[in-house]
Amino acid sequence: MTNHFHSEGPKCTNRLIHEKSPYLLQHAHNPVDWYPWCDEAFKIARRYNRPIFLSIGYS
Repeated sequence: MTNHFHSEGPKCTNRLIHEKSPYLLQHAHNPVDWYPWCDEAFKIARRYNRPIFLSIGYS
């Protein structure tokens, strides 16, 4: 999956497209399976024994 924009729109969209936060929305077309801070994120992390990577933004 790539993060290139074409005349017909982005090549990929992740679940952040449904968020209201401008910070999260700017990452909605990254080829990464991002989750917002939610119970589902913790459930998936536990199921697959994966760490949680937390981004607190940047300036």
